Amino acid sequence: MTLFTLLLVLAFERLFKQGSHWQLDYRLERVFRHVRSYSFWVTAGMTIGAILVIMLCERALTGLFFNLPLLIFWIAVGLLCIGAGPTRLHYHAYLQAASRDDSAARQAMADELTLIHGVPHDCDEEAFLRELQNALLWINFRFYLAPLFWFIVGGVWGPALLVGYAFLRAWQAWLARRCTPRQRLLSGTDTILHIIDWVPVRLAGIAYALLGHGEKALPAWFASLGDLKTSQYQILTELAQFSLARDPHTDKVKTPKIAVAMAKKVAFCIVVVVALLTIYGALL
Repeated sequence: MTLFTLLLVLAFERLFKQGSHWQLDYRLERVFRHVRSYSFWVTAGMTIGAILVIMLCERALTGLFFNLPLLIFWIAVGLLCIGAGPTRLHYHAYLQAASRDDSAARQAMADELTLIHGVPHDCDEEAFLRELQNALLWINFRFYLAPLFWFIVGGVWGPALLVGYAFLRAWQAWLARRCTPRQRLLSGTDTILHIIDWVPVRLAGIAYALLGHGEKALPAWFASLGDLKTSQYQILTELAQFSLARDPHTDKVKTPKIAVAMAKKVAFCIVVVVALLTIYGALL
């Protein structure tokens, strides 16, 4: 049921998820507004609570009407957690602003796209476009590749792990947008995500490494296996840039499009591999 649900979710996400209505981040805002304490234990408690709620819902729906309600529940959870509807709108707004040379609107949309890690203020245009590429690659990882990983490895509890990851992702974005850097640091969200992103980043990284220049990417990927300190963002984007090394980072419209096309290619390859492995396992 995992592969069937995944394919339906990805199809529905591309066709219908254009705004924030089917985005868990948007639904959780009313919860985050009531948080007054910022600590590792508050973050861990909220995340575990979200996971337990989904597990209880799954248990209650299992076995009812040939598991049809459970399938619908899985699809609904997948739609809420996989995909970046509002971010896709920001990306298209950036392209429109860049194509008409509206520097103010372009910068505003770039700030939205680079919300989590930001862009150095003193960088030139080429460095800015490279950082924008990195932000788009990371968005693809956070909203597609990592959620797919947790949904698949979770098995029957895949939706619960998926919601747990999406909850942390939404909480981090809320902290970056509405709170101070100190509150974000105290929450421990970045640390938790650094730990749980370790495996999916390496899996996504090998895909980028194989699609890029192997003579540079593969040694970098092997070196990352023993690296526990470097941020996952830096590791993933460094490997991804090997795939983009031959493309110039000078065009304000084409440069982000190239990164998005590469990210889509990696996501497609991973889905195909998962599908083939699932079919192979079913035939054994």
